[in-house]
Parts: sequence; structure tokens; C-alpha cells
Amino acid sequence: MQAILLVWWRLPGAMMARPVSFDREQVLERATAVFWERGFCETSMSQLVDATRLQPGSLYAAFRSKEGLFLEALDHYAERSREQMRASIEAAEDPLQGIRDVFTGLPVGSGMEARRGCLLVNSVLEAGRLNPAVQARVKSHLAKVEAIFRNALERAQANGALAPGKSPAKAAKFLMTTLWGLRVLGGTGASRQSARDVIDEALGALRC
Repeated sequence: MQAILLVWWRLPGAMMARPVSFDREQVLERATAVFWERGFCETSMSQLVDATRLQPGSLYAAFRSKEGLFLEALDHYAERSREQMRASIEAAEDPLQGIRDVFTGLPVGSGMEARRGCLLVNSVLEAGRLNPAVQARVKSHLAKVEAIFRNALERAQANGALAPGKSPAKAAKFLMTTLWGLRVLGGTGASRQSARDVIDEALGALRC
């Protein structure tokens, strides 16, 4: 938990503004929820002010712009998601089972979490409206997710679990496409069985 202290100085002879202290992680959690629900382009600064409960001056001083806040919120979301993904894969003795555990743990159905999908995938779908800096950050995070898949598949290959002739690098890209599809499918109200059928087909194509 990181507390932030912001101080502004007025012109000489004027009274100094009171320091503003806030929990940066809590602010990022609240901002992430807004971006996740509405997307970057459809989120206004006034909505972020309401959600974070900070004054506009405090937000601009800490994050400089809506883009700056989004980039930090995206980092916060992506890093936490990768840690959960990595932990799930490493908890399984069989890397392919670990990947299955990641997929089966994705939300599906009519709940809010399923409906919102994945912030990274949503940002890919919104990419045409995002500026180059935001697009580059999204691509960077997706590449790190793909690297987790690739490392797991390399271990599966070393263990003899990956089907002969399968390239871990190419298979990782295939799993990324599966992941995107499952996150979009999850938001359509599809049943868990529908998602399980997709997972079975994807993992069945990779297992020896």
C-alpha cells in the first residue's frame, strides 16, 4: 500500500494549499473499475474524479492526464493478472493442466465480471481509437502474457507432454487467441460448458 502526499504552492504572499494524502493503490483500483466498465475512450475525467474521490487538481498532479492514469491502471491490472496466471500454472505439476486451470478459472455467464471481460482484451478491441503510447503499452502487456504461455509450453515439451512437432512459440500464439476468444465469449452470457468445450479442443490439440 502506497500513500501519496501532494503539496501545491501558491504565488508568493498567498497561503499554501493544504497537503493532500491518498492511497495510490486504492485510487488505481477505483480508476481501473471505471476504465474496465466503460473503456478508455468513453471514460471522462469527471467520472474518474467521482470514482476516485479525488479533486481534479489532485488527479492531474499525480497522474498528469487521463492517459497517464489509464496507463498506470492498466499496469496495475495487467501485473496482478499475470501473477495470478503464473501462480496457477506453476501450482500444477503438468504445465498443460496449469494452462487448463487458467482457462477454466475465467469468468463466464451473466455476472458483472464475465460481462466486463478483460481490460487488456477490451483495450485491443478499442485499439483503433487509442493513441500510439497506449497501444504500445497494451501490446507490451499482451507479449508478457504470451511469454508465460510459451515458458509453460517449453516445460511441457521438455516433459514430453506437448504433442510432437508443436512449436512452443506458435502454440503460445494459438493459446493467446484462445484466451481472447474465451474472454469475449465469457461476456456474451455463454454457459460454462460452452467455454469448457473450447478449452477441451484447444488443449486437446496440444497434448501428446
